[in-house]
Amino acid sequence: MNSKEVCLLLGATGVGKTLLLKRLQMISLHGSCEMGSPPSTLPTVGTNLTDLTLKKKKVTVREIGGCMGPIWPSYFQDCFSVIFMVDSANIVQISSSCIQLLSVLSAEPLRSASVLILFNKRDMPCIKSLTEIKSLFRMDDIIASAPQPITTLEASARSGQGLREVLSWLESVTVK
Repeated sequence: MNSKEVCLLLGATGVGKTLLLKRLQMISLHGSCEMGSPPSTLPTVGTNLTDLTLKKKKVTVREIGGCMGPIWPSYFQDCFSVIFMVDSANIVQISSSCIQLLSVLSAEPLRSASVLILFNKRDMPCIKSLTEIKSLFRMDDIIASAPQPITTLEASARSGQGLREVLSWLESVTVK
């Protein structure tokens, strides 16, 4: 597989990676904004590969299960971009997600990869605003110190909110 075609989808267990992938594939194939009810998903053990067509270029998104965190680095060589998902409704998980993200950003093979930090589940009732979550995550410090170009977006894989922006980001880092 050509490294220019692979995007890694990473994040803790239960953040919504599999649902995001299914929703992005539906939009990519059908151009549909009508999401309907969310398809059923199970926690990923291993990897899921999904092809998306963006402006006539195929991109393979490799979702790696959250429980596979210890072996994520073995997949870093083969990618041009990373989508790192955070469950913004789970305040307890924020600190561990931040530590995982810092580990990903410090990996030598990913120094030139484009990174999207996707705050998912924004449709869920939560105590903190996105500004507060970014502050807990220390996003300003992370962006200032990381060698990679970092973009942050908010979305709801469940409702479909923000998914077009995710595809636009993928297009912008892929089709050059």
